[in-house]
Amino acid sequence: MGKKTAIIPGWLVLVAILWVPFFGGCSTAYYGAMEKVGIHKRDILVDRVEDARDAQSEAQEQFKSALEQFGAVVQIENTDLKKAYDKLNAEYEDSEKAANKVSERIDKVESVADDLFEEWEDELKLYKSADLRRSSQRKLQKTKTRYREMLASMHRAEKSMAPVLRTFRDNVLFLKHNLNAQAIGSLRSEFSTLKGEIDGLIKNMNEAIKTSNKFIADIKQ
Repeated sequence: MGKKTAIIPGWLVLVAILWVPFFGGCSTAYYGAMEKVGIHKRDILVDRVEDARDAQSEAQEQFKSALEQFGAVVQIENTDLKKAYDKLNAEYEDSEKAANKVSERIDKVESVADDLFEEWEDELKLYKSADLRRSSQRKLQKTKTRYREMLASMHRAEKSMAPVLRTFRDNVLFLKHNLNAQAIGSLRSEFSTLKGEIDGLIKNMNEAIKTSNKFIADIKQ
């Protein structure tokens, strides 16, 4: 009989993932557990970049929804002001959650990338072949360059969420404190400002998503 090919059981991968919360801030233990089931820092980085990209895509949709709701409220005559406030406040809270999720995902990308590059630098010293070392070093520098481009793009998108949230929050608070037709009139004048900020945000997020996809494709080569 021939030797059976070693296959990593799916349940073992699941067990490693379920144990992740118990490692807390101990990244060494976390990486060790994941490597035991064949998941390395490079794989984790790709996974986290994908998570950050998806969070940005979700945030785009949420901010679009918030803008649509804002526009609907200010354009309809005889709006029920209490319902209008409740809707806009819910959209603001959902937008804030989406923004926080994007920031959290970016932080996780940075954490594993720093660890991956540090490990890679250390392992360059282990090469006996100078040619292989140089080849790996070139690959590392290329990966770092792509990573920095992607991260800068992510942070631009992240920063562009702040003014949108501030404008949205100000308008929601104003409506809360002035539940009258005059308040709706004031909000109408703010709509173009909010739209411009959200259009800029969506443009930055599209660029971040594009650079994320390029980084993922490059690192998988």
